[in-house]
Amino acid sequence: MFDLGYNASLVALGAALLGIACGITGTFLFLRKRALVSDAISHATLPGVALAFIVMVALGGEGRNLFGLMAGSAVTAWAGLLAVTWLTTRTRLAEDAAIGAVLSVFFGAGIVLLTVIQTMSAGKQAGLEGFLLGSTAGMLRADAIIIAAGGAVVLALVALLHRPMTLAAFDPDYAVATGMNLRRIDLATMGLVMAVVVIGLKIVGLILIVAMLIIPPVTARFWTERSHRVALIAGALGGLAGGLGAVISASAPALPTGPIIVLTSFAFFAASLILAPGRGMIAAAAQHLDYRRRVHLRQGLLALAQAHPVREALTLRILRREGLIRADGVATEAGRARAARALVDERRWQLLRADPSTGDLADRYDGLTPIETVLTPDQIATLDRRLGPVPVSGGVT
Repeated sequence: MFDLGYNASLVALGAALLGIACGITGTFLFLRKRALVSDAISHATLPGVALAFIVMVALGGEGRNLFGLMAGSAVTAWAGLLAVTWLTTRTRLAEDAAIGAVLSVFFGAGIVLLTVIQTMSAGKQAGLEGFLLGSTAGMLRADAIIIAAGGAVVLALVALLHRPMTLAAFDPDYAVATGMNLRRIDLATMGLVMAVVVIGLKIVGLILIVAMLIIPPVTARFWTERSHRVALIAGALGGLAGGLGAVISASAPALPTGPIIVLTSFAFFAASLILAPGRGMIAAAAQHLDYRRRVHLRQGLLALAQAHPVREALTLRILRREGLIRADGVATEAGRARAARALVDERRWQLLRADPSTGDLADRYDGLTPIETVLTPDQIATLDRRLGPVPVSGGVT
């Protein structure tokens, strides 16, 4: 990375830090199921950028001070967030409708103001539209310091507020019952998201920052069931996508940095979607195939136990592969033993279903669950005394 030059290294480090902040902060937005709110916040920053430029030019400046532009974007982003909150709590509009209205109005106002800025004779308007898709070519050391400091502050606040934000995401009713102010927690979460959006305008722009907030947490969710691990993995993936995407963009100067970062993040998502253990496509396909094998095996064993012919080709192949039948279809000794056991278990489950006092246990029966995982040895012995001998083809169990 550092062989690419000072500016490219600066951009890569800044993008990595931004990715870490986006991944961790976006996790709580994702868990709260309010991902679309980030879209409204990001689009609401555009008029703030334009207004800040106009104000700074009116005060005699060039209008391109990054801190001033970020401050202006923060003001209008907060106004957009409050507008969404007010519309959803004080009117009958659903949240998605309120988000759509705020997003379109603020973004339209921002485009109009950018058009007005292009007609101004003062100030340096060139490149201001880079806040839409990001612009890193002119990033300075001071810009990187602002981005790094802002990201560090956001992460510190996330560390302080992660417990109430997690509780609000998973059980809002319990959070309210314990005395938490759910509205304030949501506003705090949105405020942190707003801060990350404002920080990321320089690198990926207001349109693509939403992807940096949402894709890493969604990707991390494939790899763990624990919320704190989702946040940590999302931060790592976001940082890796930011740094790697910036390096790829620097190695091919014609490629824009922001979109490449987002595409890199999507590549991690696609790989996780396919390869993640337990939740990935390959794992899901393997689980499905194993479930189908177990179903056919059970049906074949019950057929053998009751001297019924097995005609299903897949069932026959599975029974032969398990060594339970010979090539001519006759059960082996191991096959007869497994078939007898399967029939006994089936009759045990039938007794459970017929007894109202054990209905809750019987509800766990899916035809494949071993009875030893549901009942204790004493319960099984009681069932066997009620069951008596079970006739099986070729003998009695």
